[in-house]
Amino acid sequence: MHDYLTEDSLQILAWRRDNGLLLHIHRAMHAVIDRQKNHGMHFRVLAKALRLSGGDHIHSGTVVGKLEGERDITLGFVDLLRDDFIEKDRSRGIYFIQDWVSLPGVIPVASGGIHVWHMPALTEIFGDDSVLQFGGGT
Repeated sequence: MHDYLTEDSLQILAWRRDNGLLLHIHRAMHAVIDRQKNHGMHFRVLAKALRLSGGDHIHSGTVVGKLEGERDITLGFVDLLRDDFIEKDRSRGIYFIQDWVSLPGVIPVASGGIHVWHMPALTEIFGDDSVLQFGGGT
């Protein structure tokens, strides 16, 4: 696991590639940057930076559980993580067309205060192209 907001990403990503490992990205400290209404930036900017840097999966929020957020906005940046082409859709926080061409996607990880009773909602929200992490913090 790697915290890409506070550590040197390029060295760890090169090491990961050289050793054939998946890299789970943690977004510790993101709330200082992206949950402030009057300053900072939205998580979608951090998600794009992660995709450009080459992470494999990241905590993306859940819509349910303790990392809840607006469903459409959360799904907007989840699509930015895993889809090759995203149409502009202001209701989901996508303000312009994004064409990732052949850049690999990032798998969203739903974690944080989720439990087995959230499974129906989580699979309906994220589909089967995600990781559901149950455990600490529930």
